[in-house]
Amino acid sequence: MTIIKFIKRNIVFSIAALAAIVTCFFVPPDKAYLNYFDFKTLACLFLTLAVICALRNIKFFTIISRKLVLLTGNLRGLFFLLIIITFIGSMIIANDMALITFLPLGYYALSVSKQEKYVPYLFILQNISANLGGMLTPFGNPQNLYLYSYFKIPTIEFCSIMLPPFALAIVMLAICCFFVKPIKLELNEKFPEKLRIKRTLLYCILFVFSILIVFRVIPFWIGLIIVPLVLLKVDRNALLMVDYGLLGTFFFFFIFAGNLSRIDIVNSTLSSLLQKDTLIVSVLSCQAISNVPSAILLSRFTTNYKALLMGVNIGGTGTLIASLASLITFSEHRILYPEKTKKFLGLFAILNFIFLVVLTLAARFIFL
Repeated sequence: MTIIKFIKRNIVFSIAALAAIVTCFFVPPDKAYLNYFDFKTLACLFLTLAVICALRNIKFFTIISRKLVLLTGNLRGLFFLLIIITFIGSMIIANDMALITFLPLGYYALSVSKQEKYVPYLFILQNISANLGGMLTPFGNPQNLYLYSYFKIPTIEFCSIMLPPFALAIVMLAICCFFVKPIKLELNEKFPEKLRIKRTLLYCILFVFSILIVFRVIPFWIGLIIVPLVLLKVDRNALLMVDYGLLGTFFFFFIFAGNLSRIDIVNSTLSSLLQKDTLIVSVLSCQAISNVPSAILLSRFTTNYKALLMGVNIGGTGTLIASLASLITFSEHRILYPEKTKKFLGLFAILNFIFLVVLTLAARFIFL
């Protein structure tokens, strides 16, 4: 029962481990396995996640967001603000962390203002904004961090590639907000938490330090020494709270992708498909195996990183498993409203399908 519970809670990690093990029978372990791993990506992901956990432990994001929510005067304004917060948050703290932090804030704001019927719509828009908001920066989504490192994409070029779909996503989310009525709201400040200035300053310095490592300004091995040592001194719980399941997923998918690239029939098939249309193949791949595994797998079979980068970011919309972050949203809503799961999934499918189709067509015929 313990094993079954672990698998259910870590389904993507479990699938990645199984896939890696199966491919090991076709490509027995050897010295070439060491070339599979992008250690810089794993290090950067660990460091940013650790610092983000430290900031969450002092309720930094929640306190700032609550202050902003209090500024809204109506329901439409609240939607705009929460989606903007989630959108920007995903650029800074990654999409899954943005949802973990800001979904409860959205639920609270709607519940105290007696507008809980809008929770599904808000949750889904927050989910879409988290998946698409992180597309602009190399550290915004895990797949971005990997592709940025793997292909050694120049930072300015990376941002220029992702700016058009990023801008279109903003416009589409804004349009969705206009369907919400501007009902007047009354939100009262009832939060005793205060911002811890010294800790906040320290963690922000560590975060900037981690981002400099992402941007190749500082060697990653220096970060692996300094950041853990500082957090061991001031907040060792942050190190324990890191999503090691995500790191493990990357580890096993590196093995899976590396082994597949050494199987001739798989290599030739995927290379052929990606040569015909990298964008569409990557978008469709995300719908089946999620965007992070798709990025790791398909990167071994194409050099067209521009189309691949767009595909695995846009592909985060669509099915529930297209992005790991979507599972967080679904789980949060199911806990709050278990009796409304079917309605939620229906609305989720409709909205995500619209975003997926519009962004894919725009990327296919305009941006590329």
